[in-house]
Amino acid sequence: MQRVVSNIQNLGFTITNAPSNDKKVRAGGIILDQTLVNGQSEGVSVRLINGTKKTAAVKLDKQALSDLLVAVQEVLAVEE
Repeated sequence: MQRVVSNIQNLGFTITNAPSNDKKVRAGGIILDQTLVNGQSEGVSVRLINGTKKTAAVKLDKQALSDLLVAVQEVLAVEE
């Protein structure tokens, strides 16, 4: 018999825009979740937030996450 004990952790980030008094502007943002098992990543998912609604989770691989990082850095460079 072999006993396996897993150390499962869920790491989550919720990133939303600032509250607005404009009724035309809804709360929005993204949720980024990562599951770690015994210190190893088992997957990353992203959801969009639009008001009170959330989209289905979309799983991203490491290459997609790297591309997302590059895209966000490029957008932020223009915003400065």
